[in-house]
Amino acid sequence: MGKVLIIGAGGVGTVVANKVAQNNDVFTEIMLASRTKSKCDAIAEDVRRRTGVTITTAKVDADKVSELVALFNEFKPEIVINVALPYQDLTIMDACLECGVNYLDTANYEPKDVAKFEYKWQWAYKDKFEKAGLTAILGCGFDPGVTSIFTAYAAKHHFDEINYLDIVDCNAGDHGKAFATNFNPEINIREVTQKGKYWDNGQWVETEPHEINRTLTYPDIGPKESYLIYHEELESLVKNFPTLKRARFWMTFGQEYLTHLRVIQNIGMARIDEVEYNGQKIVPIQFLKAVLPDPGELGENYTGQTSIGCRIRGLKDSKKRTYYVYNNCSHEEAYKETGAQGVSYTTGVPATIGAMMFLQGIWKKPGVFNVEEFNPDPFMEQLKKQGLPWHELFDVDLEVC
Repeated sequence: MGKVLIIGAGGVGTVVANKVAQNNDVFTEIMLASRTKSKCDAIAEDVRRRTGVTITTAKVDADKVSELVALFNEFKPEIVINVALPYQDLTIMDACLECGVNYLDTANYEPKDVAKFEYKWQWAYKDKFEKAGLTAILGCGFDPGVTSIFTAYAAKHHFDEINYLDIVDCNAGDHGKAFATNFNPEINIREVTQKGKYWDNGQWVETEPHEINRTLTYPDIGPKESYLIYHEELESLVKNFPTLKRARFWMTFGQEYLTHLRVIQNIGMARIDEVEYNGQKIVPIQFLKAVLPDPGELGENYTGQTSIGCRIRGLKDSKKRTYYVYNNCSHEEAYKETGAQGVSYTTGVPATIGAMMFLQGIWKKPGVFNVEEFNPDPFMEQLKKQGLPWHELFDVDLEVC
C-alpha cells in the first residue's frame, strides 16, 4: 500500500522497524536511515530473521536538509516516521515539504540551546503543509500519543464534558543498572529536570522540579510515588478540549533515580550550554549521554512492566463520571517480540499505527495535526491488535481528582 522511511536507529526505531515489517500488507517498502548506517544494518538483519521481511538501509544526517532531500528524492517514501532526535523535527519537516512527503513524529521539536517543550514551532508549519496537500501528524508515541487518543476516545464515547485530566505514567521495571535512562539520556534528563507545569482554570501554573508528589496505585503494580512534571501533550489537549478545567501529568521515579538526577544537576552535568575542556567545546549533557548505558541495549535483562493511562473526571448526561483508561506493557514480552524494552515498545507501536492510519486513508488531510484531532476509534482498535491492549474502569476513585 505504501513506502515508508523510518529515520532513527535507537530503541524506538528498532520497534518501528519490527512492527512495520509485521504489517507488510500496509507497508510495502521499508527503509531505515540514520547517521550510523551500521546500526540500521544490524536492525534490518534482526528484522529479517524475525519476520522474513527485507528492509533497505541508508546513511543520513537529519540535521542537514540537503541530505534528507537527496534521500527522499531517491527512495520516494509516501510518509516519513521520524524517531530521530526532537532537535531534528524541523529539518525533516522542511525536507518533507520540499519533496512532497508526509510526516509523523513522536515528540515535539526542541531547540538545542534551551529546554523548551512547545508545539509552536511545528504548529507554525500548518499553512505550508495545507498548501502542499501534505499531512503532518505530531506526537504519535505513547505520551504524547496514545494518552491524547485515550482522551479523545473518552470525550467521544463516555463524556459530554471533560473537566479534569490526569495522565499517569509508571515504569515499574528493573534494568539492573545503577542509573540509566529509558530513552535518549540527553532528552530524558532535560525533560525530567525542568520545572513542573499544569493547567488550572485557564492558566498555566509553574512548580519547582518534583515539588508536587503523591502516592498513586497502578494496576497490577501497586502504589508508586508519582511526581507532577510538565509534558508536551498538555499543551495541545487544553487547546483541543477547552472544557478542561485542570490537566496534569504524573510520572513515577524511584528515590535512587532522583538522587542520581540531583547529583548530575549539582555537579553541572545536566548543562546544555557549551563548556571548554582541553581546548575543545563540549556540552556536558552530551558527554554524559556518551558514558551512560545505551537505552536501546537495556532490554535483555529488563523485568517488570509499565503502566500508562488517563484518569478523567467530567459529566455524562448531567451526572458526574470518573473514567480510567490504561495500558500495561511487559518489558520481557516487548524484548521477546522486538529486541527492545517496554518504553521503546510503547513509543514505537503507536508510531507504526499512526503511519498505518495515514496509509489507509483514515488519518489523511492537509495540514499539521496532533493525534487527538483525528478519529480515535480505528487507532484504539489497532492498539489491541498490535500489542498494546487497553483497559477501562468506570466510576472509580481516581486518587488525583
